[in-house]
Amino acid sequence: MTDIEVVLHAAPRFQGFDDSDSYIFKNMTARKFSMDAGLGLSYEKKDWKLGVSTMFDVLNKSNGYEAKINVSRVFRTGPLFFEPSFSLSYLDSNHVDYYYGVKANEINEFTYQYDGKSALNSTVSLSLATPIFLGGFTRIVLDYTWYDSAITDSPLVDNTTNIGARFLFSKFF
Repeated sequence: MTDIEVVLHAAPRFQGFDDSDSYIFKNMTARKFSMDAGLGLSYEKKDWKLGVSTMFDVLNKSNGYEAKINVSRVFRTGPLFFEPSFSLSYLDSNHVDYYYGVKANEINEFTYQYDGKSALNSTVSLSLATPIFLGGFTRIVLDYTWYDSAITDSPLVDNTTNIGARFLFSKFF
């Protein structure tokens, strides 16, 4: 058994918007939903996990890409698994400019021209997982992300951080 795994990734990119979504997008060209795909490499040794991945915009909406590195450690207490993790996510300038930039012809009374540059976001996460509920595997994940100034300086962005939560349940049939 090897500790290294290569994985193909595909994921929707739901960062799009159109001018009816908010007053801030008035006069702006719609940013479309897209699909990302790429490769990942993960390494696990004992309770440590290290992952690197790259995702590219395969529908050519932003023509951008994202590269990510993640490190985590699993702690076990009976049937409970705790997994704190830290990740860095690099978004190239095409991605940032497409989703957070404002062109000169898109300016409205609430925005100004903004050219997005590449960004490096950081995230800390805590996952709690257990196999004891309903005969399946339950996982709750809490994320806290700090956005790079290349994103938060955009007139389209109000927050410098984000809190996320996910609930996952899986069961084999």
